[in-house]
Amino acid sequence: ISYPGCAAQLFFFLFLITAECSLLTVMAYDRYVAICKALHYGTLLGSRACAHMAAAAWGSAFLHAVLHTANTFSIPICKGNALDQFFCEIPQVLKLSCSDSDLREVGILVVTACLYLGCFVFLVVSYVQILRAMLRIPSEQGRHKAFSTCFPHLAVVSLYVSTAIFAYLKPPSISSPSLDLVVSFLYSVVPPSVNPLIYSMRNKELKDSLKRLI
Repeated sequence: ISYPGCAAQLFFFLFLITAECSLLTVMAYDRYVAICKALHYGTLLGSRACAHMAAAAWGSAFLHAVLHTANTFSIPICKGNALDQFFCEIPQVLKLSCSDSDLREVGILVVTACLYLGCFVFLVVSYVQILRAMLRIPSEQGRHKAFSTCFPHLAVVSLYVSTAIFAYLKPPSISSPSLDLVVSFLYSVVPPSVNPLIYSMRNKELKDSLKRLI
């Protein structure tokens, strides 16, 4: 792959994956307000508030992608342009560096960890409050409705987090080029492909069509 092509690919990958994390966090807040503060939903999540949160999500994703892309491609590369991956990824690009990139890699990991840890903590706190509110709902029908509101989002978050954790926190002893390729495919391709199906499961027409197929 060409140098500019790799830089562009890395930028858009980081931009989209960070935007997904940010938007999932915003959607967790939406579920929290819908269940825990239902009477104030229109006030807390009006069109202006939604526009501001969406802009913050896309803006933070853009800055994160620019920071990491500029940092990664500011190092000299002298080991060819062949990657052991089907797309440009920061660890694979750093392997082509002819200088010591350990400090850069640590810096990248710290910034990324802070961003994603903040999103994860917000998600956990939101769903703890949602669970407490659901347990206080007296009717079973009300609890079922609240759960069905949260289930698609929770399923997408679980898929996104589990694949990313396995990709970046798996033990080095089980790491191999073929396994890294499969894992990268899982977290970069599978969640975005499955998301529309998960969010459509509340659609009655889709569920009826699936029942007929089964």
